[in-house]
Amino acid sequence: MATAMNLTGELPAAANPAPPLFRTRALILGRGRVRLGTLNNLRWLAIVGQTIALLGVRIGLNFDFPVVLAASPIMASALLNVMLSVAYPSSKRLSAGEATAFLAYDIVQLAALLFFTGGIENPFALMFLAPVVISASTLDLWNTLFLCALAFLSVTFLWQAHLPLPWAPVNGFGLPALYQLGIWVSLLLGVGFTSTYAWRIAREAARMSAALSATQLALARERRLGSLGALAAAAAHELGTPLGTIAIVAHELARDLAKDPHADDFRLLRSEAERCRAILARLAQPEETVLGQAERIPLGALLDDIAAPHRGVDVKISIAVQSGPMPKIWRLPEVQHGLGNIIENAADFAASEVRLVASWDAQHLTVEVMDDGPGFAAPILEQIGEPYVTSRMAGRSGAVRELDPSDGKQEGLGLGFFIAKTLIEYTGGTVFARNRMGGGASVVASWPRGAIDGDTPPTQDIHM
Repeated sequence: MATAMNLTGELPAAANPAPPLFRTRALILGRGRVRLGTLNNLRWLAIVGQTIALLGVRIGLNFDFPVVLAASPIMASALLNVMLSVAYPSSKRLSAGEATAFLAYDIVQLAALLFFTGGIENPFALMFLAPVVISASTLDLWNTLFLCALAFLSVTFLWQAHLPLPWAPVNGFGLPALYQLGIWVSLLLGVGFTSTYAWRIAREAARMSAALSATQLALARERRLGSLGALAAAAAHELGTPLGTIAIVAHELARDLAKDPHADDFRLLRSEAERCRAILARLAQPEETVLGQAERIPLGALLDDIAAPHRGVDVKISIAVQSGPMPKIWRLPEVQHGLGNIIENAADFAASEVRLVASWDAQHLTVEVMDDGPGFAAPILEQIGEPYVTSRMAGRSGAVRELDPSDGKQEGLGLGFFIAKTLIEYTGGTVFARNRMGGGASVVASWPRGAIDGDTPPTQDIHM
């Protein structure tokens, strides 16, 4: 099947399968979206703390222990952080599986370090709590249970096998077996209790956030529809009288000047005035207003309608649609505003042309917006989709800045792409941005089939 491709002939990443349709509550409750930079920063903090502890024990206290072996897990963590920083941007959002793998590594690394420094006799064995609590706060139950089990196994292994705790004289300190059993039990209970407590609290907070968000969406929608209905009723009332007068005058002129060459024009004027009155009468009914939003039109017509306000003298906007039966799209405000913002940004930075390419297959519906401008700056691509980051500066200098939303002197707040991405993802789609080979930018919006072109309008799924 055909689908939108960039100029290099590669399939854009946005064409990958999108998340299920309009699961607003699931997106809020779907924890596990942890930034790579957050885990990397926490690991750097652990590396610094572990290094200070080793040097303090070896140099400050002059305790003898295998420093090189104990330092090897720390060096491995530092190397891993450097590799991740080079390979991925800090803003990369980790899936639940990726975050679980990183936290599992932290548990194994801590176990290796404690193996060379006394096992569970080492007071820093308490740090097993950190990865598990992070998992309980951000990941789902099964990933948290996996990390808890890994922590239990690590603690049990260190209870039975470890090198002596650094002390003076060498091997001069040892805890009784019963006391070590107590430490083992306390660590297991601590990991289990704190992870359960953190998971319950995070889950309740997520549920409350989901409920509040759903309530706000419902209230905003009802307020908007109520305001629109009142405005339509007021407009129908105010415009009904002058339109009626125009219709009467046009009728009288057409009757009195039946042989006048302009008689047909008077009749046309009257029919158009009657048509306007009929439209206003429909708008005066709130039910008709709501149903009017559920219009379904061909994809090409929708794109032409969205692009029309952004066509100018200096910038040409062309639309290309693949051959074959064209899908009909529900005229959703989220889709219109989302694509409208993307097209507006492309028109602002294009040198002379913006191209819209629409394609579809059995799984996806894709719209690609391409321009012949300077493209995205590297810092913008790393932070694309984040609010208050913009390259829209005076004179199109291409400078990239992170803006203060309280600063009213900026030409733009960097919210256009953020709003577009949020609205399109809100309707079950995905957004992918990249620079084109040879210059220019490309932004691809993709939806799973049925998301915005199904047989029934998805209004309730979006707003609740």
